[in-house]
Amino acid sequence: MASSGRSSRWDELPDEIVLQILSYLDPLHITRLQLVSRKLQKLCLDDELWKRRCFEESPWYQYLKNRRRLSYETEGEHRDGAALQSPEANGSNTNGDGNKTAPDAKKGKAVPGKTRRRYQRWQEIQDMANWDPTFPNERVSWYSEYIHRNGPTCVNWLQTPRIRDRGYEAMMEARGLELYYPYDGNDGIGAMLAVSPLDDGSVCLWDVKGTRGKAGSLLATSKSDILFIDGPGSQNTRRSKRVDTGVTECVSVDNQRHRAYFAVQSHLIEIDLERLEVVSRESFEWSITALSKIQNDVPLTVGTSLGIHLHDFRSRARATHTAVERVDQNDIFKSIFDPTPLLPYAPLSQPTPVSIIHLPLRGSPDLVSNDIYVAGRFSNILHYDRRKFPVIMDSIYSGATINSMAAMPHPFSSLDSEVRRHGELSTEQVIRSKGDGEGWTLIAGGTYKSKGSLEIFGLSQTAADPIVFSDGAGSIKWFERDGLTECRRLRIGHCEGDEAPSLFASMSAAGELARKIVSTKSREGPDRPNDDNILFWTGERLGLVSFTPTPLYQSKDSDEEEPDPAAEAEEEERRRVAERMREALERQADEVRFMQTFGQGVLGE
Repeated sequence: MASSGRSSRWDELPDEIVLQILSYLDPLHITRLQLVSRKLQKLCLDDELWKRRCFEESPWYQYLKNRRRLSYETEGEHRDGAALQSPEANGSNTNGDGNKTAPDAKKGKAVPGKTRRRYQRWQEIQDMANWDPTFPNERVSWYSEYIHRNGPTCVNWLQTPRIRDRGYEAMMEARGLELYYPYDGNDGIGAMLAVSPLDDGSVCLWDVKGTRGKAGSLLATSKSDILFIDGPGSQNTRRSKRVDTGVTECVSVDNQRHRAYFAVQSHLIEIDLERLEVVSRESFEWSITALSKIQNDVPLTVGTSLGIHLHDFRSRARATHTAVERVDQNDIFKSIFDPTPLLPYAPLSQPTPVSIIHLPLRGSPDLVSNDIYVAGRFSNILHYDRRKFPVIMDSIYSGATINSMAAMPHPFSSLDSEVRRHGELSTEQVIRSKGDGEGWTLIAGGTYKSKGSLEIFGLSQTAADPIVFSDGAGSIKWFERDGLTECRRLRIGHCEGDEAPSLFASMSAAGELARKIVSTKSREGPDRPNDDNILFWTGERLGLVSFTPTPLYQSKDSDEEEPDPAAEAEEEERRRVAERMREALERQADEVRFMQTFGQGVLGE
């Protein structure tokens, strides 16, 4: 909090001078300055200050300036909308009227500094408008945005669940991930829990933000075997009776009813998250390969290897089933002539859907429309309308194997995006392109010809944040909303909390891969700065990317053990040195590959 009633010399300075000083400081110093005075507290969070810093330090802007510089040096003359050279590098420049040179330059005279500065300011405003990723009425904390783009990052590993038997101890692997907000985030304390099925058939809860216990620690674990097909006490050693490790979207949580649904082979098991007990089981004809998120007032969409189903979990008649429905093998005719109609489902000619999303409702991101999009190990993204299910409304050809999808309730134009990427739209055209369009943006990440792919589609009604995703090399990457400009990347690395340090632990082959990532932004109360960390699941463990200079916690942390500050400091220093060495080697390898490619290009000419 700001100091109360105590004046500061900062208060005597004009706002313009204070903002200019703040523009040269990093977020950590500015965070400390907020404690000096109320004036600084207000100015330190100034949106315009941090938006300008995000823009000026963005790779997008650096690429744009480099393209203009190369274009100018190659052609040797100015073009409309071409490079803006600095006064030292260029004696004349384009004016705001679109002429190739300023009027005085045409007469052989030097361009006045005032004209040049006016043009530079005009060009900067236009560039910033082309870069600006936000849409009208979209709330963004540019202070948090700057931290996410340029601030320090740390990988924190959540506490590892273990099983102990007869003196032996073993790590239990997590088989999925979803977030649980009790009472839909309105429980009064902002609790955020991570839910995951474990390899022994139990359900585990972690406290992500430390509202109910220690941050990153285990909060509760159910009895083992409750997620196995035959239930507790049966022979469940076979993998065919456990959660399929190849299914990424195997958990879906109902925050209001405190229930979670787990896909276990061809069964959907409902768990009460307050009691951690089985409520119901339902079987499907084929193995479940994907679950949609649960939203209010709409059924859960279940993807099986050969079809898409709508599971209305709100129906109490079906929720009363406490055992898996089985066909009586001794009386096949009973099932053939059973008058109970089959639930509608959409058959698939190509198997294995992997990702299912419900399109958000325009103007209300927390609500969903009737549109369902399904993607997977097939070349098209399928579109269903819940009101006309199971008819396929249309499809989008991708050609890639889609592993995950996300959607934003904002329009997207591939043409406008391409022109904006080169900074060629005027400010008025940018405003018009954002305000006049209607529709959504569909983001699909997957694999195309053995390489990672990121595709963005504009969806019309008739037919922040930067984008974050993980790749197959063990990195989490941030991209601008154009889907082409990389903002930053972070290597997940290796969780060393449960093993002795190894020479090979920092090598690329030992790094973890993030199979699923989710945002941890709070749902209740006003927005807090830097409150949107990234929770990820590697297929075995849970981790958290925090925008802090030091880790928040480690997998080996527990309430029973008192951490050793000296050992932690030594471990942190060792990790930093290993990270710097790895980055240096990677840069050297990149340079070698670049020079090899460059040499081949020269010889080929």
